[in-house]
Amino acid sequence: MWVRLTIGDFSRMTHLSVKALRHYHDMGVLEPAEVDPVSSYRFYAPSQVPTAQVIRRLRDLGMPLDEIKEVLQAADVESRNRVMVAHLQRMESQLAQAQSVVASLRSLLERPPAPIAVEHRSVGPVRALAISEHVSMPELDAWWDGAFRELDAALVAAVVSPAGPRAALYSAEYFAFEAGGEVVAYIPITDEVSAGGRTRMLEIPPAELAVAVHKGDFGSLDQTYGALGTYVAEREIGVDGPIREHYLVTAFDTEDESRHLTEVGWPIFRTTRA
Repeated sequence: MWVRLTIGDFSRMTHLSVKALRHYHDMGVLEPAEVDPVSSYRFYAPSQVPTAQVIRRLRDLGMPLDEIKEVLQAADVESRNRVMVAHLQRMESQLAQAQSVVASLRSLLERPPAPIAVEHRSVGPVRALAISEHVSMPELDAWWDGAFRELDAALVAAVVSPAGPRAALYSAEYFAFEAGGEVVAYIPITDEVSAGGRTRMLEIPPAELAVAVHKGDFGSLDQTYGALGTYVAEREIGVDGPIREHYLVTAFDTEDESRHLTEVGWPIFRTTRA
């Protein structure tokens, strides 16, 4: 006769709540050894304790339940490790992002913002291969990377060289609303390229811009925005229009984020050069 553990005893033995155990059962992650057909009470076997302990540790690491299920049901060690490594890589990326945010916050608290150089620049119309979509701030990083990879691939397939750095337009709605707004990722070109997938030919309109260069990762880009916006507001020269970013050096060029360079262009009305 095998030893039956009630869900309450199994909860105490594994430090998993009864609610969590019921949810894991419903999700097919950890099914009881027996379910009473009359009372629907769940019973577990002592041999399931190690599995429950593994689940708790994986949940502590933030692994989604569907991936935990994949780990537990892996046919071999290689399949299991593949899921684990993918999750650990995501954790490392999140840790690196958190460290970057901490460094940026410490810089804000300990050092006054450095003055920025601002250039007034007239930008003519630009023919470009572009992807334009509605994007929210939480979606931007993944969308930005995917959009430029798709644009790069389209240019390679068409055997067309860029006529300038990668760039993007950010609508006022993108910044103002949680749901986001239109973002246009584009690469200047001189030749015509047949549209495919999300890409299309687009003429980027001319503009007068106040331009500042941001050095470093995107996590501190808001500091350059703040300084540039202050410059424009103090001179009362701002006009409606999308913010422009020109990506002079990015992760496509180097993994050293301290070397990244981004030009931020704030729309202004025509003024004499300072």
